[in-house]
Amino acid sequence: MAKARIAVIGAGLMGHGIAQVFALAGHDVTIYDSIAASLDGAKARILTNLKDLGDDPSAVERVTPQGDLTVAVRDADYVVEAVLEDLALKQKLFVEIEPHVRPDTILASNTSVIPITRIMEGLKDRSRALGTHWWNPPYLVPLVEVIGTQWTSQPAIDWTIALHKAAGKTPVHVKKDVPGFVGNRLQHALWREAISLVEHGICDAETVDAVIKASFGRRLAVLGPLENADLVGTDLTLAIHQTVLSDIESRPGPSPYLEKLVADKRLGFKSGEGFRKWSAAEQAALRSKVLQHLKNARAQDN
Repeated sequence: MAKARIAVIGAGLMGHGIAQVFALAGHDVTIYDSIAASLDGAKARILTNLKDLGDDPSAVERVTPQGDLTVAVRDADYVVEAVLEDLALKQKLFVEIEPHVRPDTILASNTSVIPITRIMEGLKDRSRALGTHWWNPPYLVPLVEVIGTQWTSQPAIDWTIALHKAAGKTPVHVKKDVPGFVGNRLQHALWREAISLVEHGICDAETVDAVIKASFGRRLAVLGPLENADLVGTDLTLAIHQTVLSDIESRPGPSPYLEKLVADKRLGFKSGEGFRKWSAAEQAALRSKVLQHLKNARAQDN
């Protein structure tokens, strides 16, 4: 794909990683953040990541921090927003950005769950607006969900998919704009049942995680759920569903057990206890284990 000019709005956890991926793919990237400390540290974080992964450290020179939003977006072919999950903030940003970009500039939001339709409804030209949901960390997890709305043009979707594919990502087209898109709907359907099992005393949190990691979790990277259903047979899948689905958690709202954890300030790693207790050493060990697993998977993909 031809070299593009990319503007990343937000230099935090996701933003600097997205900038890193595009810069490594050869694109010129301008990164903006209203918080000076985040912006000032973006290039250093990207350089650290590049060196850690054995990627070309000179890619960081294609990243330009910019503290003026108007300047950051005015020459861009593609603008991607990666700020906090705050609908009003995202809406405000895109309304501010639109007058300062070309008519053909594509505008994308990296929201995890907010419908793109709600974010982009205030734009004058909504045909070039869409969602691109990256996963954390952006430079290690390959998936990008490309979400169109009822207004998004097919050329905008096609160009965005091509841009991400050429950058080494795995873009998929989400054809209907629903909360959570595909990945988070699947992930949190699993989490809802996992929490319910603990809430109802069927097992403890450690058992839930052990069961997943030591069984179907082992094959998820190479065998998706619908591939698995075809493998065992749709008839067997139907028979299982006829027995178990009526007993699986289906409440429409959050679990009272989860709500109580939050009310009691048991916030997981943030407080040292959530579904289970976590020492500082245990937290560091788990973070390191996950990171190394993702690095190994990336090396195998390459």
